[in-house]
Amino acid sequence: MPIKKYSADKETMASRGVLTWPIWECEPSTFDWHYDQEESCYILAGEVTVKTTTGEEIEIGPGDFVTFPQGLDCVWTVRKAVRKHYQFS
Repeated sequence: MPIKKYSADKETMASRGVLTWPIWECEPSTFDWHYDQEESCYILAGEVTVKTTTGEEIEIGPGDFVTFPQGLDCVWTVRKAVRKHYQFS
């Protein structure tokens, strides 16, 4: 299952309750990540490239709503400090 990315505005995210989700922050870095559960997140700030082990690469930044599938293995490259709301399913 691929990573899904949507453009969203703060008003839409607020109406869905996304802005009440916990916040995660990370300084510029590169790290491996495995998703034990599906994660949905709304990017508030930052620039990130996520590359999967199958070669899929996605750029995410402010205003993006992203869903990462359960079981995904990837590498996060945080180019500008990231701040996001997130929720695991």
